[in-house]
Amino acid sequence: MEKKVRVRFAPSPTGGLHLGGVRTALFNYLFAKKHNGTFILRVEDTDQTRFVEGAEEYIVSCLKWCGMSPDESPELGGPFEPYRQSERKATYKQYADQLIADGYAYYAFDTPEELDAKRKEIPNFTYGLATRGQMRNSLTLTEGEVATLLAENTPHVVRIKMPADELVSFTDLIRGHVSFDTNLVDDKVLLKADGMPTYHLAVVADDKAMEISHIFRGEEWLPSAPIHILLWRYLGWEDVMPQWVHLPLILKPDGNGKLSKRDGDRLGFPVYAQNWTDPKTGDLTKGFKELGFMPEAFVNLLAMLGWNDGTDQELFSMADLIDKFSVERISKAGAKFDFEKAKWYNHEWIKQSDAIQLLPEVKNAFVAQGIAIKDDVYLEQVIDLIKDRCNLLTDFIPQSAYFFIAPQEYDLPAVKPKWNAEKAAFFTAYTSLISEGLSALELEEKFKELAATHNFKPGELMLPFRVMLVGGKFGPGVFDISVALGTTETIVRINNALTAFE
Repeated sequence: MEKKVRVRFAPSPTGGLHLGGVRTALFNYLFAKKHNGTFILRVEDTDQTRFVEGAEEYIVSCLKWCGMSPDESPELGGPFEPYRQSERKATYKQYADQLIADGYAYYAFDTPEELDAKRKEIPNFTYGLATRGQMRNSLTLTEGEVATLLAENTPHVVRIKMPADELVSFTDLIRGHVSFDTNLVDDKVLLKADGMPTYHLAVVADDKAMEISHIFRGEEWLPSAPIHILLWRYLGWEDVMPQWVHLPLILKPDGNGKLSKRDGDRLGFPVYAQNWTDPKTGDLTKGFKELGFMPEAFVNLLAMLGWNDGTDQELFSMADLIDKFSVERISKAGAKFDFEKAKWYNHEWIKQSDAIQLLPEVKNAFVAQGIAIKDDVYLEQVIDLIKDRCNLLTDFIPQSAYFFIAPQEYDLPAVKPKWNAEKAAFFTAYTSLISEGLSALELEEKFKELAATHNFKPGELMLPFRVMLVGGKFGPGVFDISVALGTTETIVRINNALTAFE
């Protein structure tokens, strides 16, 4: 019988959510939905020193914005509660005890000072096969000494005992056959002095407890794979071990190394899904959402970092992605992040979205700038006129503010050199020709007919007309703008500009 697909996104609540983390969540989500499986959010908060207030709520908010609601989570609960590792603390010690009893782990009583001294003595010191015999642990102390130290509650950790001269191999669904030499892997801590498990023990215990079928995680976790595979084996669970999928890295734009928050700061683009304010420092890190990205575009661009469906198609809705997604089409190679390409995705999504769909976010953007929007139907009309010109939702403000506020300033250098009394007379005459109810095409015809009677080519008058209505040399068709503004406002703006042009 085939195992039911159960996958988990398991972030640590230590700060903002990097786009690499969101992509890991996305690939988990797509795989679950493709196979009628379960997508789980599990919060890995065993490292209490790095826990940040509000980070878990932020992660939940990011997933919600992206349209990736979990089926089981700390918030929702589920059949394998609890979904926060800190609340599962009592369950981990039994596994550490079992590993010690079976000879696969040991107690280490070394103090931080002793470890520091050893690091100074041995360059690139690692605690493992070559050095464990020189340290203060249950492999070098007598049984009596160990029993005394434990009875006296001497601070200690539990470490895995990596075997000598073994090859740990597994099949990765992206990378194929992968092997590790155990001589090169150190004895990682499994249980810390405070009784909390480290990631290594907790992740294996929880994946087993929650019946996880596939582990999608970043390539940076590959070096930990031999430890985790040995834990599955040593705890007697190898027959139910999940399948492994190590995702390619998201690289800096130049391809040299993993994309970091510092790269975003340096190059002027976000790497977090949403704005994140560090509660300790008050520092704000900008996110894609607040910059003006649509969630559909953000999800689309993340999916294309390391995956494609084998065709030239680039635009995918979430439903399309679920339909087309397969692990076989995930690349081994890292994917360069290109912010210009990211904006292209957003531009394409804005263009193909209905005005009604864009309205809430565009309206919020206007309100944030202190521009009150009283009429949603009018705003929809404006959105339809200018959406093809916007890369970001925030672009709607500079591209269309003149629909709501008459120009306060004009691009006079564009108009003045060729401005004259005859042109002023033309526009005065034009104000008496126009009336409500005329289409853009009808207004254009009247404009051209009047231009002919005034001995002008229409092209000589179009730029001044645009500057009168908009303030500058931009915007959609000038007669479309006039229809949206209405006759009264068009006349007011022409008269105001005639005064300014004098």
